[in-house]
Amino acid sequence: MKILASFFFLFILIPATSQTNTIIFEKYPVFPECKDVPLRQLESCFNNTIQSFIYSNYQLPSVVEEENYQGALTIFFEVDKEGKFKTIYVDAMYEELKEEARRVIGMLPQIEPATYNGKPAYVQFTIPVRIPLNPPAAVVTEPVGETSETLPESDILNEYDSIDKLPYENEEYTSQINIPLSHHNYSLFDPALNRVGLNNHTAQKPYLYSEVNRYYNFEAENAKILKNKSSWFGRKFWNEHMVTIKGNGYWITLDPGVDLQAGKDTDNDISTYNNTRLVYTQGGIGKDFNFFAVVYESQGRFADYFNRYAESIKPDGGNPAIIPGRGIAKEFKEDSYDYPIATGHISYSPSRAFNFQLGHGKIFIGDGYRSLLFSDNASPYPFFKINTTFWKIKYTNTWTSLRDVRPEVTQDGSFRTKYMANHYLSYNVTKRLNIGLFESVIWENDNDRGFDFNFVNPVIFYRAIEFSTGSRGGNAIIGLSSKFKFTDRINAYGQLVIDEFSTGDISGGEGSYKNKIGYQLGAKYYDAFGLNNLYLQAEYNRVRPYTYSHNSVILNYGHNNQSLAHTLGANFSEFILIARYQHGRIFGDAKLIMAERGLDFNTSDDMFVYGGDIYGSEDNRPDDLGNELGQGNTTDFLHAEFQAGYLINPATNLKIYASLIYRDFSPMVNTATVFNNQTTWVNFGIRTDLFNWYYDF
Repeated sequence: MKILASFFFLFILIPATSQTNTIIFEKYPVFPECKDVPLRQLESCFNNTIQSFIYSNYQLPSVVEEENYQGALTIFFEVDKEGKFKTIYVDAMYEELKEEARRVIGMLPQIEPATYNGKPAYVQFTIPVRIPLNPPAAVVTEPVGETSETLPESDILNEYDSIDKLPYENEEYTSQINIPLSHHNYSLFDPALNRVGLNNHTAQKPYLYSEVNRYYNFEAENAKILKNKSSWFGRKFWNEHMVTIKGNGYWITLDPGVDLQAGKDTDNDISTYNNTRLVYTQGGIGKDFNFFAVVYESQGRFADYFNRYAESIKPDGGNPAIIPGRGIAKEFKEDSYDYPIATGHISYSPSRAFNFQLGHGKIFIGDGYRSLLFSDNASPYPFFKINTTFWKIKYTNTWTSLRDVRPEVTQDGSFRTKYMANHYLSYNVTKRLNIGLFESVIWENDNDRGFDFNFVNPVIFYRAIEFSTGSRGGNAIIGLSSKFKFTDRINAYGQLVIDEFSTGDISGGEGSYKNKIGYQLGAKYYDAFGLNNLYLQAEYNRVRPYTYSHNSVILNYGHNNQSLAHTLGANFSEFILIARYQHGRIFGDAKLIMAERGLDFNTSDDMFVYGGDIYGSEDNRPDDLGNELGQGNTTDFLHAEFQAGYLINPATNLKIYASLIYRDFSPMVNTATVFNNQTTWVNFGIRTDLFNWYYDF
């Protein structure tokens, strides 16, 4: 060990933050040597004094000389409100370099602190250090705003190396980024959000990390299951994001991902697979702006019933299918599909009361497994959303652009565009009871109407606006939701949707086709029977014929030939039982669904629309009255699904799993498109869990 004689420290001192969360302060910290220096020269004096002190006191570790190391280190330190120095972090190749940097910073004397608004201020600095160079040279720094600054040549040539590099500290968990929709993942923190006395709102999904982190500490929960890995590969594979970048005022993570599946539809002798490669990134710039984006490249072949449904909703233009919940697919090889997807959003929260989002993705409204108001069943769509939270209220406004891709509505080779705007007002009536009011309107781009700015106003009743702009050009839906918390472990929830508010038809008891209503009843039981992390849910859904459809077929409540609400469309009753469990990294899900559905016959003898297909025109109904749930080709439906797996990486949500699906589909009459069939589908996979797959239709 010896004092460096040929060591040049290049120091660019950058204030990082202060108590007021700003990098602006009025006066630099003052060394005794700088007391008589004019205010405008304090920065230069501070820089030069730090450089000289470290050059005089730093001793080069012997390992650096022995290995003839050339490189850099970065020291991140603070000067507190008392003028004391403290090392926060040192980034260097050798531990000996880090220890020596901490020792030298610890030797610095107490000085006069920086000031902000006339009061002592807490500030942070970073020092990039090049090894080995020449003795320090004086740096003249002009005050900001008075003259244009010309940096010294040494600073310019090392500007790239002086960029801050700070340790990533799980900033995503306190960010304004949406938590990806995943029923199992949401069940992990659902108990924390549903305790009696909380003034939060659980129906508007996806949640922001910052909303949930108030009640469920993501970092602490993940720390419980971290593996003790010291190697770079071990940490990145089992515990951390692949790439993390953080500096003053910004952070970014970047991860590769997969959704690889291999399975067998044993009843139809089909080998199934899915091959998805993805990359996703998230980050923040400043305190209020965040972003998230995923790009998927996928090929797959699925169980027979899944493939047949995907092809039955194929778009105009020659592509063979739409993969349910994902998007339009092109042909791949002879019997598979290729379906690329990109989703993401930017999120801006100027205050605690407001959050603005612009993105391409999905939204879910409700506390259940299904939603009768707005769900993540359909393909992703572009949206703009405003969340306003204050007092006991959370108010969500969403505007989206949707597509109708059927051949009968395609114009000049282009898919038909329609728009939707909806409001959802959530109000905590008491510490146990929440109610929500929902309204939505869909309008088409007729007469070059485009996006109708009549629906931009976030506090209007859409029904009145729809009437004033031409009621035939829009389709309005209203709804009601509620939740009651009996205890911290048990709550009940429900929804009511009304598609056509005709009081006489709803209450007349004559089975009018205008009686378009649906309702949901459900309950959740957390830590069931005293077993920690056992989550049980029961749910009943019932939707009458012709709900969500319209006499102007483009105005149905759908997007890309899929329902925007319930997966089964309309004209059904459904009972669901769900169990979820996770212990450490091991998890399991079980689901049982029993339903009665009313489907169309679509034969030469019967081409009537019975109200199950939301894309069917209600003008082609068999009768005005006497319409009952399950009418048409009445079909009994049973779906049982079990999944068990292991969470590989909690930071990226990478999982390995095995699943078993049994499905029985028994219509009253077999036709070319609706016929009795059973499916047993065994599947094994590894996936980055960023969205919900729905196989239960």
